[in-house]
Amino acid sequence: MLALDAITLRAGDPPLNHVFTDAAITVVLGANRSGKTLLCRVIAGLTSPHSGELLLDDAPLASYLERPVALVTQSFVNYPAWTVADNIASPLTARGVARSVRDTKARDIARKLGLEALLHRYPHELSGGQQQRVAIGRALAKGARVLVLDEPLVNLDYKLREALREELRGLLVAEGLTVIYTTTDPVDAFAMAHDVVLMEDHGFVQSGAPLDVYRQPKSFTAAALMSEPTVNALSDGKTVGAIRPEHVRLTRPGDGAVKELQLLVEEVETNGTHTFIHGLVGRDGWIVKVEGMVRAEIDRPLQVWVREADILRFESH
Repeated sequence: MLALDAITLRAGDPPLNHVFTDAAITVVLGANRSGKTLLCRVIAGLTSPHSGELLLDDAPLASYLERPVALVTQSFVNYPAWTVADNIASPLTARGVARSVRDTKARDIARKLGLEALLHRYPHELSGGQQQRVAIGRALAKGARVLVLDEPLVNLDYKLREALREELRGLLVAEGLTVIYTTTDPVDAFAMAHDVVLMEDHGFVQSGAPLDVYRQPKSFTAAALMSEPTVNALSDGKTVGAIRPEHVRLTRPGDGAVKELQLLVEEVETNGTHTFIHGLVGRDGWIVKVEGMVRAEIDRPLQVWVREADILRFESH
């Protein structure tokens, strides 16, 4: 198992302690500049931590060249003058593995990634999704025990991301790798993760099974990170409430205690499945997420309701 033992990424950062589940996918979820990429580089051996130790099976990880870790970044790079087959096999080429063995391994990996018919093509002849799969194939060819994917799908369009998420999860689970997958999107956590680690300001916020963290966030930050769109804030001075956009109602709920609020509508948008109403409750920006197509007048107040049971309350700091 891969373990972080009091790792600090920079001077003054909080220590990171975590054991990544073996042969499982852990999604590290955080906003941009939360430290996710730096954590990936430290695990891969490209950057040294400020302090602490990385352990694999209770032993310190080897240096970069001998470390059984493969890294795929969001700005994936394939060798432009090499075919798909040669790109996938490049880690084996670097180790001096015989051509026949390299070719067999490349074909096997390409088959798993749906690239078998593209082995003789060059990167410029591939789509963005195909190029990303080649980069992942190269990481698999390295024979690493730990695969680190730093926002690997962020540059792809929504439909392609959705399709690749499903393909990747099945492939990575079948390979039995310990996978660390970073993202800003909680949808990735629910779609791919066995475990999720929430990250902010180069520190860990909370970890656990995605549904457990969603249902029982330990802080407002944790609730916000596990919500898409982010949560709405409602403060009474002593506590701050986190209300998910889908829990704001346009009609009064008939069950339990409710809180009635007035939302000043600023913008209305839809994705065809849901309508998102943006506005102000007091001075706080809110988002209401409603199924289907809903009309709301801009610059007009709108009555909304929230069940008390749907308000996640945390101490105000």
